[in-house]
Amino acid sequence: MFDHLSIGVTDLDKSLAFYDAVLKPLGISRMFAMGDRGIAAYVDSAKVSFWVYSKDAKQQGLGELSDPPRFHLAFKAADRTAVDTSYKAALAAGGTDEGAPGIRAQYHPNYYAAYVRDLNGYKIEVVCQK
Repeated sequence: MFDHLSIGVTDLDKSLAFYDAVLKPLGISRMFAMGDRGIAAYVDSAKVSFWVYSKDAKQQGLGELSDPPRFHLAFKAADRTAVDTSYKAALAAGGTDEGAPGIRAQYHPNYYAAYVRDLNGYKIEVVCQK
């Protein structure tokens, strides 16, 4: 459905370290980082990308950060172990717990997810729906 998705961050280097750790268990890796332009991108095997940019990124059309950030992003995990691993990596990288890994039966019986706030306050979900 999406080609890419972008979020603004207050500290690009810290946010890249956070997302490097969180996304690795999901098979998503950093495609590039242009520190001089304040922007970086991650890509998965389907070539859908997730972009992270600093609040002073030198690129048109990225918008402004809201305060507090109002955003929820769910990354797809291959299995429940990847959800658990990514959640632990998020906490170790400075994320804040918003819901430990577990079944969320209100969505459906196999909806296994974990929730964290990243370093900028964005709500990040990792989910396996099988």
